[in-house]
Amino acid sequence: MKGRQINVTILMADDDEDDGILVREALAESQLPIELYIVRNGEELMDYLYHRGRYAHTSSSPHPGLILLDLNMPRIGGLEALKEIKTDPQLRRIPVVVLSTSRREEDIYNTYHFGANSFITKPVAFASFVEVMKTLVKYWFEIVKLPLEAVGEKHGQQHHQSSVH
Repeated sequence: MKGRQINVTILMADDDEDDGILVREALAESQLPIELYIVRNGEELMDYLYHRGRYAHTSSSPHPGLILLDLNMPRIGGLEALKEIKTDPQLRRIPVVVLSTSRREEDIYNTYHFGANSFITKPVAFASFVEVMKTLVKYWFEIVKLPLEAVGEKHGQQHHQSSVH
């Protein structure tokens, strides 16, 4: 991220530990200033976003600039979590990228219907995964203009901080 001295927080909701490791390694290889937080199910995702339970302290759950969301998770599924995020006025500005093994047309349609910003089928090869993550981060944090709160930029301005309870 040329010229930027910021850390961006990505929140990943995925119950597959291997996928979390892959994303962490891919982001590390991209050498971009990213902090990755991983939750294992939709319930933890919502607790993180609403600062409940073990995520009550905002230092342990910084506001994400991007959510990577798996569809098939226990407790609260990805679609249900997506619906809640995109109907909440405090959360709906956070870009949500569905990162799934699914190729089903119905899953793709439903994620966009409920407000996902992108749908990406998880690549199998690690090198492809790294490229997807680099492209994803470049797109969301260099090319696209996001609200200041999403990328943590202050530039001396007072900006509105989301208060999510």
